[in-house]
Amino acid sequence: MKAIWNGTVIAESDDTVVVEGNHYFPEAAVKPQYLAFSNHRSSCAWKGQARYHSLLVNGDLNPDAAWYYPEPSEAAAEIKGRIAFWKGVQVVD
Repeated sequence: MKAIWNGTVIAESDDTVVVEGNHYFPEAAVKPQYLAFSNHRSSCAWKGQARYHSLLVNGDLNPDAAWYYPEPSEAAAEIKGRIAFWKGVQVVD
């Protein structure tokens, strides 16, 4: 699987975990040079509290386009150490 935004591959891995239709990539499969700071947080009733990264590619910013659960609930333990994408990021096989 590849996560692509602004014509650039942000993440690539054969080891994604799909939860609620979203592919969670291993953190090591995400290219850190494209991750930018975000202080956004959200909460999921069954997964726990999510934190976000913005994406910065070729000078363009996509705010809060990547999220992860640093301490997911036991029910969502399989996504610990993984990052998912949205906001126009294409995830393709």
